Amino acid sequence: MATLLYPPETSHEQEKYLLSNIKDWSILNGLAVRPSRHSISADIDPSEAYAITAPVTLFPSLFPKICFDEARAIQKAYNELYAAIARDREWLKQIVEGLIEVDDFIAKLWNIHLEVEKEGYAQHLSLGLFRSDYMIHANPKNAHAKPTIKQVEFNTIASSFGGLSSKFPASQYLCLVAHHVRYLNSITAYPLTPNKLIKTESLPENGTSDSLTLGLSTAHRAYGPSKSSPGLPLCILFIVASPETNIFDQLALSSPLQSSSEIPTFRLPFNLILDHTSVSANRDRVLTYTPPHSLDITYEVTLLYFRAGYSPSHYPSPASWQARLHLERSAAIKCPSILTHLAGSKKIQQELATPKSPHLNNFLSRTSFADMIERIRNTFTAIYPLDSTPEGKHAIRLATDAKESEGYVLKPQREGGGNNIYGAKIPAFLAGLGGDQQKWPDPTTSTEELHL
Repeated sequence: MATLLYPPETSHEQEKYLLSNIKDWSILNGLAVRPSRHSISADIDPSEAYAITAPVTLFPSLFPKICFDEARAIQKAYNELYAAIARDREWLKQIVEGLIEVDDFIAKLWNIHLEVEKEGYAQHLSLGLFRSDYMIHANPKNAHAKPTIKQVEFNTIASSFGGLSSKFPASQYLCLVAHHVRYLNSITAYPLTPNKLIKTESLPENGTSDSLTLGLSTAHRAYGPSKSSPGLPLCILFIVASPETNIFDQLALSSPLQSSSEIPTFRLPFNLILDHTSVSANRDRVLTYTPPHSLDITYEVTLLYFRAGYSPSHYPSPASWQARLHLERSAAIKCPSILTHLAGSKKIQQELATPKSPHLNNFLSRTSFADMIERIRNTFTAIYPLDSTPEGKHAIRLATDAKESEGYVLKPQREGGGNNIYGAKIPAFLAGLGGDQQKWPDPTTSTEELHL
């Protein structure tokens, strides 16, 4: 029996027809982003009204069901792990204090925690909306090896695309992708071969958007009644970038909060925090927000949902850091808190995943997820520090050898993969930093590459 080629070969006309329908269907159904200023200038789009198709593939990506089921099965245990890390201030202190001399961004985040801790936290609740990113891995030396999932990173702040990935409610079918595939199948946009493979009934339910909005609304209610005197109307604030390209993903969460839960929800650009919010001078430290479009109404903020603030580029001035401190010391619940933000750093991932590390057991062995410890450990790749520990010295030997470094990735302490250095380029990159290893920007980590 012949093996079906996937994705299938397409003629020029087939590809043109498929691409045209994908773009039109995506815009029609809100699967969109704002174009960046690098692609469309302010002169062409002064009101920021343009929208383009969000990044999509022409054909659904195949993903082994066994891997998908495993990722879902261990997610609650992962959530508990990172929540426990954020609660353990002493352990975080040990990790962060090893970074502050070489990572100014981490140092400033930690200093915010120290300032608030000294004053006393006005809010002890926090909300975590997490996303664990995986790649499929199969042992390249074993042709019969079963695929497994390996964690790329764990996101604790501004985890995106939960809204767009489940744009439609369950009553309109399974999820956005199911609609997408069903429509393209119905108009024969897909060639005959993949029609035998692409079946909407094989697509799992995607309730991500509902789960995220439930988390936001639950945190809003957990805040309780207004702490102001007289009482003020309550609201949720989305802290966003300006301009924001991923606005539709965010609106997929904020719109149901307003329409279904009837919770006033506003978007506040990070650079305007100090202009439109204030913190009361009393011990309650109530955060209030006055919308610039409606100056006669002041709201008390129950929840701050950060969709910005995760990158050094979001803090161009001392006022930006003052704004983050201003929010953190307030009584509003944060998603995430400054400690949860720090818990998502690459150094924490490395501390957990370094071979023979005891930390995973320490955090989960006394919880209801103790039976998940080995399953979580199986998702780790070998991540090494570049420091003076035995593991670090081993990593330095690998990273400075042109041949040995071929199987590794150098990951700095930043969100996303745009800053990674791969394989044979690692030795030259480190050489460019100088021979003094103390000046290397630890926690630069050396990570095994993944294969499929």
